[in-house]
Amino acid sequence: MAPIPGSGLAKGLAVTLRTMTKKTVTEQYPDAQPDLPPRTRGVIGLFEENCTVCMLCARECPDWCIYIDSHKETVPPAAPGGRERSRNVLDRFAIDFSLCMYCGICIEVCPFDALFWSPEFEYAETDIRELTHERDKLREWMWTVSA
Repeated sequence: MAPIPGSGLAKGLAVTLRTMTKKTVTEQYPDAQPDLPPRTRGVIGLFEENCTVCMLCARECPDWCIYIDSHKETVPPAAPGGRERSRNVLDRFAIDFSLCMYCGICIEVCPFDALFWSPEFEYAETDIRELTHERDKLREWMWTVSA
């Protein structure tokens, strides 16, 4: 059975008329906040206590947008007669969100669960140079992460 000529046009116009008669649903963003799911991927948060400065996140980042600085510190022996150990101490942890492509590789490769997705999405800046957020700002976003 051959299709009737012009039936596709009639179906398209029917869809258009149906859509035109419906009331539009536009949320006025600044006035009405969007209702986002709790596991929304917004920005990357840092749980600084878990970071051992292993540098895996910075090495695996395809955009090289993670900046980490650290220094070594000696820790006294835990038991008498033991030897001193050295450990890395985090000095700087920053993410340049103007370069970040939000792929989540840094979060996946972190063996100590120091990086998490936060549902925060309002972190725009007027100057692109201010999109490099240091560890104090990343720590603030950590508290918005759902359990």
